[in-house]
Amino acid sequence: MLTGRILIVAFEGWNDATEAATGALKALSEQISGQILEAVDPEDYYDFQFSRPIAEYDDDGQRFLSWPTTELLQASSEKAKAQPRLQEIFLLLGTEPSRRWITFAAEVMEMVQDREIDHVIMLGAMLADVPHSRPVPFFKSSQNKAFQELHNLESSSYEGPVGILAVLAQAFEADNIPVMSLWASVPHYVHNTSNPKAALGFLNQLEALTGIQFEGASLVEEAAEWERSIDEVSESDEELAAYIEQLETSRDALDSEQASGDSLARELEKYLKSRPESPEAGKA
Repeated sequence: MLTGRILIVAFEGWNDATEAATGALKALSEQISGQILEAVDPEDYYDFQFSRPIAEYDDDGQRFLSWPTTELLQASSEKAKAQPRLQEIFLLLGTEPSRRWITFAAEVMEMVQDREIDHVIMLGAMLADVPHSRPVPFFKSSQNKAFQELHNLESSSYEGPVGILAVLAQAFEADNIPVMSLWASVPHYVHNTSNPKAALGFLNQLEALTGIQFEGASLVEEAAEWERSIDEVSESDEELAAYIEQLETSRDALDSEQASGDSLARELEKYLKSRPESPEAGKA
């Protein structure tokens, strides 16, 4: 279990298939009544034709624009009274920036240094050949040798294009802040909707890593409805049903053999290399 001050990070975009990682952090932020400590200036890092502002209405019926940004949050003092450990948990939640990543990483690093963060947990999600009807597979890794030995983690051997998570992870490690990457594999055949089952899985993983109890009741209901809706679609699609059955058989075989994280690491590498941005995309 991790102790000390912990920063949990998730970004919408390239590293967040089906919004599983950011979905978990948004749910967590709501539970702890997350208070914004700092935020980056959207003008500095975002292309608004790519990440457009969103028109919304507040509780008083007033219309406002919500701009893409990245925020550092912490539990409200009221929530921390019930669980004092929450005062040591920080959330970094945002949209992957469009430009000036090096400057962006430096600004985030200042936020982290000011809070004297001890450990960082990066959340990411990838599309993979996994069935929706089985537990969400997770893969934990770290490039920090001491962290690997202490928490029995594997290192990533991936080479290729990366997202903002990798840029920040390298900056943190350069400042001697150990980083753990926690990746979920989500069904590639359900990629056009958010995945509450994976978000719930992230909360369960974070509970085990931090020792803090998080409320996941609403996500449990959403996850059950999500899974049920896919079951209904597959019932009327024989080809999809057969494919899912094939994935279930493969998944069960892996689980019965107590497969190591190597297979998930390979899935992650395959997924990243298959992205359109990768120079290896489309190769046989």
